[in-house]
Amino acid sequence: MTDQDRDGTYGTEKQPARSRRRFPGISSRAYEHPADRSALVALRKLSGFDTVFKALSGLLPERSLRLLFLSDSVRVSDAQFPHLHTMLLDACYILDLEKVPPMYVTQNPVPNAMCVGLDEPIIVVTTGLVELLDEEEMRAVVGHEVGHALSGHSVYRTVLLFLTSLAVKVAWIPLGNVAIMAIVTALREWFRKSELSADRAGLLVGQDLSASMRGLMKMAGGNHLHEMNTDAFLAQAEEYEAGGDLRDSVLKILNVLPRTHPFTTVRAAELKRWSESRDHQRLMDGHYPRRDEDKDTKVGESFRQSASGYAEEVRTSKDPLMKLVTDLADGAGDLGGRLRDRFTGGTRANGNPGAGAEGPSDGGGRS
Repeated sequence: MTDQDRDGTYGTEKQPARSRRRFPGISSRAYEHPADRSALVALRKLSGFDTVFKALSGLLPERSLRLLFLSDSVRVSDAQFPHLHTMLLDACYILDLEKVPPMYVTQNPVPNAMCVGLDEPIIVVTTGLVELLDEEEMRAVVGHEVGHALSGHSVYRTVLLFLTSLAVKVAWIPLGNVAIMAIVTALREWFRKSELSADRAGLLVGQDLSASMRGLMKMAGGNHLHEMNTDAFLAQAEEYEAGGDLRDSVLKILNVLPRTHPFTTVRAAELKRWSESRDHQRLMDGHYPRRDEDKDTKVGESFRQSASGYAEEVRTSKDPLMKLVTDLADGAGDLGGRLRDRFTGGTRANGNPGAGAEGPSDGGGRS
């Protein structure tokens, strides 16, 4: 990438006038969600793991995938979709990704983007997404996909797509679909966490939280920003995370299981929390792990960080199930009463959960 590429203009688009920080040599560990990071480190440390995945390349339709996009989509370049080409080069420069992945625009009215590929990542965006987002919102999306590429997510996403397709083909085989869907479910859980990581990468590239928020709002409600409000959108996330009882907590889990992406309001709230965190501030100040240190990363250390992140998530969560877990971890008494009230949404007098209001039916006491 030349100095002119870095500091000048690309195609028809000029880079943002505002000053943005670049992150030379940044490791993906700097922005990865704790659950995403620990899973990836563990997988990379497994002996023979890369060999097994390379062996699968003969079965996975990657070559066919590349030919498909080359023949039936538009490859982004300085001659085609030059403004997207500019954003791609810019995102790779900000995150210091030396090899720029090929990027395609494919005709599809559904707004979407993905990063797939085993040997090399390919970024694909739909026309629905290009038409939906403005320049800065799109910059965050391109940064999101470059973050996937830097983290090595494209390999696992390709495997997930293949296994999902395979599960449909072998559904008639007794127990065959069950085994494959168990793997698919695990991969989806990991991928949902990886989306939170990539959202952070998109913020590092665009360095404009409002643009990231607008993009997520449009993904949820379409191109009607004049009808939407960021604070109200984030309030939805708080209501979703805190509302209801244990029955709702179970329904949330069931609703998210078939998805590869977290719910949009949850992603927005998670990104805003991270943008206000000390970790994000340190990163913006230039204090972050480098790629040349990745080889020294210990699996145990990564798992400890992940455990610490999960513990903090449980401690601060407003979800009824997470609150119950916290209560039990703190040695709270009256287990039966707490379970009953978490399931029924009951509250105790004086603000304590579990006690119903005094009335004729129970004489003011608990049964």
